[in-house]
Amino acid sequence: MSDIIKLLPDHVANQIAAGEVVQRPASIVKELMENAIDAGATKIELIIRDAGKNLIQVVDNGTGMSDTDARLAFERHATSKIATTEDIFRISTKGFRGEALASIAAVAQVELKTKTQDAVTGTNIYIEGGGFQFQEPIQTTEGSNFSVKNLFYNVPARRKFLKNNNIEFRHILDEFQRVALAHENLDFELFHNDDIIFRLRKTNTLQRIIDVFGRKLQPLMVPIKEDLGWVKLDGFVAKPEGAKKVRGEQFLFVNGRFFRSAYFNKAVQEAFDGLLLPGYIPTFFLFLELDPEKVDVNIHPQKTEVKFEDENLIFALIRSTIKRSLGIYNVAPGLDFERDSSIDAFMHQVNKGSGFKQPEISVDRNYNPFTQERSPAGEKVAMADIYQQNIPSEPSKINLFEDEDFEEDLMRLPNGYWLYNKSGKTLMLDLGRMHRLIVSERNAKKKHSSEKQTLLFSLEYHMNAIEQNKYRSIKKFLPGLGFEMVLANDNVLRIDAVPHGLKETQVMKFMEQLFEILDYKTEEEFLSFYHNQWNKIDSKSTFDFLYKMDAEQVIKDFTELGFPEYTASGKRCFLEIPIDELKNKF
Repeated sequence: MSDIIKLLPDHVANQIAAGEVVQRPASIVKELMENAIDAGATKIELIIRDAGKNLIQVVDNGTGMSDTDARLAFERHATSKIATTEDIFRISTKGFRGEALASIAAVAQVELKTKTQDAVTGTNIYIEGGGFQFQEPIQTTEGSNFSVKNLFYNVPARRKFLKNNNIEFRHILDEFQRVALAHENLDFELFHNDDIIFRLRKTNTLQRIIDVFGRKLQPLMVPIKEDLGWVKLDGFVAKPEGAKKVRGEQFLFVNGRFFRSAYFNKAVQEAFDGLLLPGYIPTFFLFLELDPEKVDVNIHPQKTEVKFEDENLIFALIRSTIKRSLGIYNVAPGLDFERDSSIDAFMHQVNKGSGFKQPEISVDRNYNPFTQERSPAGEKVAMADIYQQNIPSEPSKINLFEDEDFEEDLMRLPNGYWLYNKSGKTLMLDLGRMHRLIVSERNAKKKHSSEKQTLLFSLEYHMNAIEQNKYRSIKKFLPGLGFEMVLANDNVLRIDAVPHGLKETQVMKFMEQLFEILDYKTEEEFLSFYHNQWNKIDSKSTFDFLYKMDAEQVIKDFTELGFPEYTASGKRCFLEIPIDELKNKF
């Protein structure tokens, strides 16, 4: 049998290796921005075209590279970050494998312009599909300017599997935000198709969070801080009202590097036990600092998964520190993590009777506030007489049976359900589910035409950059749904009209939830998500079902649907009460 094992050509091997590092445009953004930080840049500019498919450009004012270094940087396993095996276990820089630039150049057209501080001229290098084209001197500013064009032009099968521009740009935003949050002491700018998306100036951590995610977060932020010597924990968590049903604003960093950890996410979730509704995820921005030798960042090609030497201790640190901070800021009741020992000593002395005397309280145990009240003139008035006075009338919550169709057939129970006699049967009704089914059927028929209501005063919705990107992707649908909106300036959406039936008090929450539900969704899915969200808003807002007249109307509308027993999700709308069986209980 002839030999069948052969060495792959260099360009094929490089393309295969590039698959680990360059998965999509966002992968390149991450590598180039981190290289700029490692080069000591204080200002980094990111320029994107067509969600990075046609251009990713990173310009920095770092130290730059010499002619030799610039050429060598594109060779595989060429790096200035490590020299020995031991260096891998005390990594303090971002990139260190020496694979990124070689991998990027293998699947794109790459141009580098760079210059060191003391050099008279810089150097210009152009590489296409991994093949070196030319290197020449050039007049350029200090630092580096990388341009990556036509990603995967030579690997069409991989380019075909890139998502649409909205999704790919959202991934770029994710990487940009992670780097910007971890380095609040640097200036960052992001442009997409000539539009300025971010212009971030050197600041503190809290202000950087607000600059990235919008000022709506500012009143919700609770500071987190603990220093145990071998590990430091800083950052912020949002109060429970800042929690969401979709993931997005959950950030963990170690030594300035973003990482993912389901284990540490659980620590945060446990710290919020009893404070969040089921299905909600807390918002947090947490920064860990510890000896690099206690962290292994070399277990994942994108370095987004790390391994800690003292994982269980850090878990406990995160959970307890957040719990304590929530208690200090009166978010969680009854938390006593920092009880002063002097208080215990004081109470011990009190109990021993050493001169301290607890205050005595005199209580009239025969007092009954319901037996009598004094009028302004000092006369005693029986409580029964008070209830016979004139009281402003309102629809009764139970026992209003004047309507002939419902005479003695309908009664509201204390638990919110209603009893209703129908065709000789007694039913327990869940009017909330019945009403949601009615609204859903009604909206399915009319599909929310362009019927709209103009607001007396325009509303302003302050968007962060992510929401702005989502807005641009759906704005073509909004006029047909009854919205009139204008992007007044960089981050303010002016709302002049909304669909008929959407209350003014609901608009802001509706928009926020709409942007949330669109996370990582395509434009084509927008309408179905919109109608689903509208049904939720519409069905929750119309009735509280306290009054008999409301219940009667729901029952009439529900009867027109055929009185279905189950909702579309399989939940019961009503339950028959077996009266005969109940009689046997007596």
